[in-house]
Amino acid sequence: MCRNIKPLNNFEPPVTDDEVRAAALQFVRKISGTTKPAQVNAEAFEEAVTRVAAASRSLLDQLVTAAPPKDREIEAAKARARSAARYAS
Repeated sequence: MCRNIKPLNNFEPPVTDDEVRAAALQFVRKISGTTKPAQVNAEAFEEAVTRVAAASRSLLDQLVTAAPPKDREIEAAKARARSAARYAS
């Protein structure tokens, strides 16, 4: 999976629409193979991003978990530590 797409479920505070759209944009970029579509494909690209974002939001709104919410700062620190270990010289 694309490393730029981050898990969005079970965070406190809850995920924002901007975060959902950013993940949808990364997904559509990945499957289309382009970061910026040609002008002729721009409408289809934007429609795909909108639909993926809507499906993602619907999924996130319906998911149920018994786990305590994750703290964004703690998860970001863990990601930085993994990155530092991965790219250490």
